[in-house]
Order: sequence, then structure tokens, then C-alpha cells
Amino acid sequence: MENLATTWVGATAKQISRAVRRGDTTATQVVADHLEQIAISDPALSAFRVVRATEAIVEAEKVDEQEDLANLPLAGVPVAVKENTPVAGLPTWHGSAAARTGIAEDDHEVVRRLRGAGAVVVGVTRMPEMGLWATTDDPDEATRNPWSLDRTPGGSSGGAAAAVAAGLVPIAHGNDGLGSVRIPAANCGLIGLKPGRGVIPVDLGREDWLGLVEHGILATTVADAALGFSVLAGRSPAKLTPPERLRVGVGLRSPVQGVRPDEPNREAVSTAAKLLVDAGHDTVKAEPDYTTSLGLSGLMTWFACAYRESQGLDLSKLQPRTRRHIRLGKLAWNRGWARQGPRDAWRAKSIAFFEENGIDVLLTPALAASPPPAGGHASGSWLANMRTNVSYAPYAAPWNVAGLPAIVVPMGLRPDGLPVGVQLIGPPDSELLLLSIAGQLEVARPWTRQAFV
Repeated sequence: MENLATTWVGATAKQISRAVRRGDTTATQVVADHLEQIAISDPALSAFRVVRATEAIVEAEKVDEQEDLANLPLAGVPVAVKENTPVAGLPTWHGSAAARTGIAEDDHEVVRRLRGAGAVVVGVTRMPEMGLWATTDDPDEATRNPWSLDRTPGGSSGGAAAAVAAGLVPIAHGNDGLGSVRIPAANCGLIGLKPGRGVIPVDLGREDWLGLVEHGILATTVADAALGFSVLAGRSPAKLTPPERLRVGVGLRSPVQGVRPDEPNREAVSTAAKLLVDAGHDTVKAEPDYTTSLGLSGLMTWFACAYRESQGLDLSKLQPRTRRHIRLGKLAWNRGWARQGPRDAWRAKSIAFFEENGIDVLLTPALAASPPPAGGHASGSWLANMRTNVSYAPYAAPWNVAGLPAIVVPMGLRPDGLPVGVQLIGPPDSELLLLSIAGQLEVARPWTRQAFV
């Protein structure tokens, strides 16, 4: 982290908000420091679709003018919002000009909550077209991973993860329909929290993806993730305490038949399990029953969501991979293959899994392989994109179908120098428990928080 006497870039959200509330610095200075860093670093990263430089300074000045900052948990904290979430005065991009909708008149509720907590929105971050892919690029631009510019930060909240990992903002908003917060968190060495169903208002219309999507947070520390989650959930910040002795299920089996985690991802799970045992918990093998019907239901829902979201768009202007996804989605939707029943059955089975195995949480790999290359996906074939998505990032999607909370926690670096992480999943209403366990891992094995470029 850089010297805070000269810049606030690299500080945590908690450090910034505390300093602004105390009067040690101003929101205006903090935002100006981060806008300067964005101007320096983002040309190489392409994390942002739009930077609100002038507007952000004006809004930071308004934060400084408030007489009582004590009740602003994110006072002066620069944040980024994923571009499919309405921000007043900006178009809502949805990953490409072809999918862009009109200028939003009002902030989405999660944006309103961030602003209400004293945060300053410095811009909106890039995502793949319609949020469908686990890589973030379009035919003209690729968002890049700060740890290695030739690799993707993942998707669909790829721009958000790249921005946080590069220190352009301390925390960022993302949303997660089939892993779109957790996959980029794992790629970029971040904490990525997807809350359970109904905890945070979604209200993205067709982009709710038939109940799969949840708003979440990306951060470099567990404390910042907990703070961001509390704001998005409309709760008072909760102090995390180490949990009492838990039974942690450990599962390596991939939800996709024929896909296996590589050695660094297996080692990350093994390391996390050992750290949890050292922290006083018990571990047992526990493999979810990822059935063929789950896979088919997930695929049909994914296809159908693309079709529903495409209504009113000029399909001829969309990327070829997206158009084929939409065609398959139309077939799935019209034939009733994206039914709610199988999704409800998987949710019930997932909740019962914890009780039947006598476990409190489940530990799995976050990814199966190293992040793919940064560019070329948007112009590639649908089949090539499907193979890439499924082969490197199969572990997140089942928990969107189930609507259960899940978090990705960094576990250091792979031999190739890229981050590696693990995933923790819990039953309904276990977000704070997952954050507390993540905090124990953070204390036991601290990670490098950012990769400055």
C-alpha cells in the first residue's frame, strides 16, 4: 500500500471512512486521489465503461459539507457500480452498445444505499455482453487482470474486480447470476460475496435471471466486504466474531462431469481446510450430488434468461456468441424447458444437504483452472466460449440455482503468479458466518491485497 501521507490509493474502505469521519482527510481529497489513479491505470485495464470524474468531485464535496458524518459508514469511500445497474444520469450498458438501454432517471436501490452511506460513485465498470460470460471483453476492448494483463479478470463483474484489484477503488458493487461476483474475485485475488436469495433487493427486471441474480460486493479485506454487505443489505454494520467450533464439509467434485480442478486449486482447498482445523474446526468429506437434471436445468435457465433479456434489442448488432445463446434460449423458453420446479427441487436438496451431512458450511474450489486469456472471446464462437466458461469456472453456478449465500476467499498465488481462491457456501442467512470464517482464514494466511499496475 502506498504512503497514506501522499495518497489514499491503496487504503481500505474502513480506513478511508474512519479518516473522513474524524476529519483527518476529506472525501474530496480521497476521491481526487482515486480519480488520478484511474486516469493512470485504467487505460491498460479497461475496467471502467464510464468515469464520472466531474460528478464524483461534486458529490464528494457534498459529503464534506455534511454536518454529521458519524452515521456514514462509507463516508468519502470511492466505489464503482457494475454497468447493468442503473445510475441516475447514465445509460445502463449491459455489456455493449448494442445491449445498452436509455439514461436512467433514478439510482437503483443498491446505488441509493451506497450513496446514503456516504460513498461516492466514481464510475461504472465493464461486463461482457448481457452478463452471459465468465470473461469480460467485446470485439474492440478487453478488460484485463491487474495481476497479469494478458489474462481475463473473469466475468461478468470483471471490470469491478479489475478496479478493486488495481486499487482504483477500495470496494466495488457487482452482481452474480451464475458466479459473476465469485469468479472474478477468484481471478483477481479478492473477497467476493454473493448473498443468499432475498437478502438484498435485486429489481433488475429481466436481468434478475429468473431469481438467479443477487447483488454482492468485491473487496480486498473481509472487514471491507462485511461493511459493503451491510450497506447493500440495509443493515447496521455488524462486528465479526470468530465462530464456535464448526463442521466444515470439503468437496472437490466438479458440478460439470469431466472437469477436474487443477493442482493449484486442489492445494488451495487443502490449505484452507488445514487452516480451519488449526482454528478449531472439524473437516469432513462432503460432496454435493450434482445431478444431470441440475446441469440441464441450469443450462436451460441460462439460455432462457438471455432470450428474455434480449426482448426489444436489435439482435443483428449483438455478438455472434450472444445471438446463438438467445436462439437456444428462445427454444428453451417456448418449450418450457426452463421450469421453476427443478430449480426449487435443487434448492430444497441443497438446504437439506447441510443437515444430512451434519455440516455448517461447505468448502470447494473457487475455480478449476487458471484465468483464460484476456481477449478474443467476444469474437469467438459460441461453442468456444461455452467450453472456456465451463472448463475453468464450474463451481459457482449451482449455488445461484439454490439461492444460497457463498463467498470466495483468496488463498495466495498459483505457481504462474496468478491468484487462487476457495469458495465457502452456507445455508440460508449464513452471510455473517461465511464472513467470519473468511476472517479466520485472512488472519491465518494474509494475502497480498492489490496488484498495482
